Parts: sequence; structure tokens; C-alpha cells
Amino acid sequence: MKNNQNNANQNNESQAAQLAVIAGLITTLGDGLATVAAALAIQEAQQSLQDDSKSSIDQQNLQRQIDDLSREIKQIKKLLKNKGF
Repeated sequence: MKNNQNNANQNNESQAAQLAVIAGLITTLGDGLATVAAALAIQEAQQSLQDDSKSSIDQQNLQRQIDDLSREIKQIKKLLKNKGF
């Protein structure tokens, strides 16, 4: 009977060891996925910052163009007034 108990204990230990290895693999896979997700989040944040920076530069350029056009319109109005229009 002791032989049967030893075999059963060894089988249980073997199964427990196999489950531990499988659990370790699943945990490692989960950690890897979490790392990839974090890297993607960082990449998206960096891209968003770059987009915001480009958008700010575009807005500044548009504002400059609007200001230049406003000055030109004022100059044209002055010229037209001076010529009697």
C-alpha cells in the first residue's frame, strides 16, 4: 500500500509541478502583453504631443496670415479713400 501512496503522491507532485509551469507561462505571457500595451500607450502619447505641436505651429501660421491680410486690407482701404472711392 505504501507503494500505491508513494505513486499517488508522486503523480500529484508531478501534476502540481506541471500546473506551476503552465501558470508561470501564462503569467509571463500576460506580463509580455502588458509591456507591449504600455509601449503602445507611450507611443500614442508621443504622437499626440507631436500632433499638438504641429497643430500649434499651423495655428500660429494661420494667425500670421490673417494678420498680414488684415494689414493689406487696411492699406487698400486707405489707398481707395485717398483716390476718392
